[in-house]
Amino acid sequence: MPKDQQTTAYIEVPKIVTNEKIRTYIDDGYLVVPELVTNDELDVLKADVTKLARGEYPADNLQTLSAQTTDEEVAKHVLCIHNPHAISPVILKYAIHSRICGVLSQITAAHLAHWDGSVKLMQSMFFVKPPDFQGQAWHQDEVYIPTRDRSLIGAWIAIDDANIDNGCLRVLPGSHRSGYLYPQRPHNRPNEFDLADESFGDFDESSEVLVEVKAGSVVFFNGHLLHRSYKNRSKVYRRALVNHYMNAWSQSPWRPQEGVKIAKTDFRAITPVAGIDPYAWRGTDATPQEWIHMRLCQANESTLKPPKDA
Repeated sequence: MPKDQQTTAYIEVPKIVTNEKIRTYIDDGYLVVPELVTNDELDVLKADVTKLARGEYPADNLQTLSAQTTDEEVAKHVLCIHNPHAISPVILKYAIHSRICGVLSQITAAHLAHWDGSVKLMQSMFFVKPPDFQGQAWHQDEVYIPTRDRSLIGAWIAIDDANIDNGCLRVLPGSHRSGYLYPQRPHNRPNEFDLADESFGDFDESSEVLVEVKAGSVVFFNGHLLHRSYKNRSKVYRRALVNHYMNAWSQSPWRPQEGVKIAKTDFRAITPVAGIDPYAWRGTDATPQEWIHMRLCQANESTLKPPKDA
């Protein structure tokens, strides 16, 4: 690499999983690593979502709840906050968590023979999923965050125990292998799933695996892996911080640029988390303000609206 295109400093992270676990991820498209996040760290994350919802981290497009909203009301009404890492140093801390990024440095692009373990953060989402709220039908994250080398990976941090009752993740092992992106259509189960379209096609739902995990576990899954979740039928929350990453050597065509060929388009609102950033000479961009927003639970919106002046 030319001297004027040198990378940033190398980011060292610990090696966490065995070669056998790496192979499991490559073959199955997902991997569960328990106890990556401590109980004290989970408490910090729980507290931060209320700060975000009340507008303690200002953002132009984050329509927030009243400062007088109680913690319980926040948890009851907030479904998801998109890209909180862009405004909250707490969320960013856990998006670049050394043990989580250590696993990422081993598996993100392990399907590529000469990958060196370099990884970059693309986005974050803080899900609350209160009781009675729907899940999401079959989908593949790569539909929404495109990569060129099939290295998109989600790191799903379980802030609460996730089980069949409160709507844990469900996956189809191996459904990522071909790299095929299934077509999508509206589903006909509005009581079970939210408004997002479902992926459909020639895949066997009978091989579905329920990913029940304890709080503090992290579920890593490939962007082409078919996954879904059912409605939360319990009386407890199913909170999770979900961050998406990819191979740092691969450019991303996520945000097309006028006048730039798609092969040269590279989304640069990123954060290096392991290894090097080969494109550091290009600089980085801020996360677009319109991408930082909050979704309320539709069933509860009528009883708790954000203030008009938010």
